[in-house]
Amino acid sequence: MSSEFFTAIEEIEKEKGIPRQYMFDKITQAMMAAYRKDCPEAGDNVYIDMNEEKKKIEMYCLYEVVDDITDPLTELTLDMAKNYDKRARVGKQVKVPVDTKRFGRIAAQAAKQVVIQGIREAERGMVYEQFTSNEHAMLTGVVTRINPNSGAVSVKIQSGSEYADAVLPPNEQVKGEVYTEGDHIRVYVIEVRNVGKGPQILLSRTHPGLLKKLFEAEVPEIADGTVEIKSIAREAGSRTKIAVYSNDPDVDPIGSCVGPKGGRVEAIVKELGGEKIDIIKYSENIEEYVAMSLAPSEVLSVEQLDELKLCRVIVPDSQLSLAIGKEGQNARLAAKLTGCKIDIKPLSEASIAVISEE
Repeated sequence: MSSEFFTAIEEIEKEKGIPRQYMFDKITQAMMAAYRKDCPEAGDNVYIDMNEEKKKIEMYCLYEVVDDITDPLTELTLDMAKNYDKRARVGKQVKVPVDTKRFGRIAAQAAKQVVIQGIREAERGMVYEQFTSNEHAMLTGVVTRINPNSGAVSVKIQSGSEYADAVLPPNEQVKGEVYTEGDHIRVYVIEVRNVGKGPQILLSRTHPGLLKKLFEAEVPEIADGTVEIKSIAREAGSRTKIAVYSNDPDVDPIGSCVGPKGGRVEAIVKELGGEKIDIIKYSENIEEYVAMSLAPSEVLSVEQLDELKLCRVIVPDSQLSLAIGKEGQNARLAAKLTGCKIDIKPLSEASIAVISEE
């Protein structure tokens, strides 16, 4: 049985990746639990020796050889000791083997539970470590369940050889997207929490990080660092503005993101269900950056009014509604992208202001 036991431990290590020493420790705990369940009066002189080289497990009690017994749980007379070791002497210690076969059913069940619990804890720990390394990453998952009451979506995700159940909460879902069981979706890992029943993984489809990861996956120049994503402003499911910058003067950052015949950005738009994406060229010059951020509208001038990044923007009268956008979306995203407060004025109002100042 000992040989089969060590072989089983090796198989668990190969299949589940659980270190054999961890299993040895848990099995030692299990055997001790079984012994104490069977012998509640047992002392602290019980030991277990697992010899992997000889594939042998030995459980024994260590007794001191004495002339007169004062503690029967830890002491033996010389005559008693010689039954276990012919070379026993007073003042020395002898090992007395424990017959584990005599453990009762309850004790054996307790030992089994310790081992099972140990394996589960190890598996949960490994899953947690694996998915913690994927925090703030994009993964592909399969929808397994939609909660009809809360609207939360359960998603099975994979990292390496590990699988885990994760949650896509309603507030992290794109408005208008409909999920069905069996759908394959790309998700952004917001956070991995270590809770009692295993890792709790929170996902998002609305986080700007998902858009960044999609561009990294589709655009080689972003993946290799030639082109950088400087800022993202997103209203998930509707519109996004992304500012990009090239570290190589010979590489066009916008062209790289758009791709041949628009294929790269088109793939991302399709993944996001038709979400509009404005790709802006980043500039260290605030006024130039703000002007570009208001695309697709035409901008006549931008003036930075103070150090708080308040910018006054002048646009043609015909471009005012486009610059502001539906319900103020274009201006709002531009402000978020650049980190500036933006005051948009039509040219007609700006002209009146100049005349009045004169």
